Amino acid sequence: MPESDQSTKVQPESARPQVLIIDDAPEIHRLVAMRLRTEGLDFVSAYDGTEGMRQATSDESHPSLILLDLDMPGMHGLSVLQALKADPKTIDIPVIVVSGQQLPKEKVKAFEFGAVDYITKPFEMTELRVRVRQALKMRQLIQMLAQRAQIDGMTGLWNRSFFNQRWSEEFARATRYSHPLSLAMADVDHFKSVNDTYGHAAGDAVLQGVAKVLMRECRQHDLVCRYGGEEFVIVMPETAPGDAAGVCDRIREALASEVWQRHPERRITASIGVAGSNGATNMNAQQWVETADANLYAAKRGGRNRVQWSDLSAQATRPVQAAA
Repeated sequence: MPESDQSTKVQPESARPQVLIIDDAPEIHRLVAMRLRTEGLDFVSAYDGTEGMRQATSDESHPSLILLDLDMPGMHGLSVLQALKADPKTIDIPVIVVSGQQLPKEKVKAFEFGAVDYITKPFEMTELRVRVRQALKMRQLIQMLAQRAQIDGMTGLWNRSFFNQRWSEEFARATRYSHPLSLAMADVDHFKSVNDTYGHAAGDAVLQGVAKVLMRECRQHDLVCRYGGEEFVIVMPETAPGDAAGVCDRIREALASEVWQRHPERRITASIGVAGSNGATNMNAQQWVETADANLYAAKRGGRNRVQWSDLSAQATRPVQAAA
């Protein structure tokens, strides 16, 4: 996983796996928490389906596994299961149904709706422990595979697919709460001539070196991705456009000062376009990307090795000139 964004995962997790128990019987909550206390788990309780859905989709709660009863007052367990599997935030959370219902048709429905396992009450604790372990292990393996599919093999950064997903999420969050947000797009200057002059191995080394500079100079909460070719993108949550331009100018200076082993006489620079807002803006997520990209190419036209940025809340565009 990229080192500068350790908090970013396919599905956020607490330090210990969190198990959400949705059951109207308080004794089940006490029994499970007591008997599984040596498993290194945290437990969250909900006593009806509506509260269970609220807990499962809350930004503060990140269940790794859900234990779900079926026969509850109000929202039936199967309706909860359908809702969980219809919500993008919870679709990947494994659900073990723990129910007194022993009818085959209930079990079939539960599996059809997306349950990974079905245990009937009264249950044997050793059996529950083993099935919980297996469900958590399978989830971890699936997450590892999903994460690897979202990492760029050349640079070790997140790839464009992951950027598309996270940018939509960050844009929606910033729009909803009117929080600052900035996006930067960086492109290595004259990259083709590096490949043509020194060979593709040198070009690969430049891409990897640029990635290291980005990781080193960006902040812990920034999201750094390879956008494609020699182009990179940085998502900066809670960052006003002027502050984002300052971070990018620091990146630009750090990159320009790097000495490259294969061509110490050849300096590598980058042009960077930034689009950001201190709050609400009329632009949609794609228009925001297009504005950052337009600023990038304006920086190229302006002489390269510079940062061009826009405050979308003020619709102003400002260049940051490179040092001579």
